[in-house]
Amino acid sequence: MPLSTESQPGDEQYVLVATLDNVRNLSNILKAITFKDHAIFNATRNGLKVTVEDSKCLQANAFIQAEIFQEFVMKEDSVGFQINLTVLLDCLTIFGGSTVPGVTTALRMCYSGYGFPLTLFLEEGGVVTVCKINTQEPEEPIDFDFCSTDVTNKVILQSDSLREAFSELDMTSEILQITMSPCQPFFRLSTFGNSGNAHYDYPKDSDMMELFQCTTTQTNKYKMSLLKPSTKALALSCKVSVRTDSRGFLSLQYLVRNDDGQICFVEYFCSPDEEVDEES
Repeated sequence: MPLSTESQPGDEQYVLVATLDNVRNLSNILKAITFKDHAIFNATRNGLKVTVEDSKCLQANAFIQAEIFQEFVMKEDSVGFQINLTVLLDCLTIFGGSTVPGVTTALRMCYSGYGFPLTLFLEEGGVVTVCKINTQEPEEPIDFDFCSTDVTNKVILQSDSLREAFSELDMTSEILQITMSPCQPFFRLSTFGNSGNAHYDYPKDSDMMELFQCTTTQTNKYKMSLLKPSTKALALSCKVSVRTDSRGFLSLQYLVRNDDGQICFVEYFCSPDEEVDEES
């Protein structure tokens, strides 16, 4: 793929150049956090971090390490911009996202700096398409102040088991209640929907439970409407880490393996639902 194996004339004008032999290694991860139109891109020499937020209550981050790319060149320590994520995904899948074995779309992504568009060169079967997408000055992402030293409870599950739970719980429920405890029920998901109350329990010694570290009993409620976007990441992932801190904030970390077997991470932060159930 010439787009991703050779430096191109004029590359010196760009502060960021990233190339992929298979564009799906980027587009699939971005689909896992696409629930709002705009995203904040932040590139460092370690790779790309893409952030999407909703109502100061939900934040999703996709991490694509520099090693995932065939080429990842930066001329500055960090580069940031905001972009329409829906438009970007439309461009990345302009060839239809072929799943035919041996047929992939190559990507060369270039950015010249503040005020310039993000330029995409996409090639499949010798056909090259160039897309230029306007960028804006990035807003400052919300700091959820989720600190690993303040984590009270943590479990790591195989994603299959969480997908099974979501298929059995009542999605008409407005909230998902999560109970984590060093004693029974250990890890419980509860919904309160049209079909009544439903609970899904995980024993701490379950085959699906890879890690169980719970130090205190915590029960928190989260708006289902905020958690539903994270099911896109769940569908792609093979493992998920569920963590809560002392404030009840929720972190969902998804380990995603791409088409080439490389590992990327998607993380969702969600604030607890603090509405009091005393309304008449």
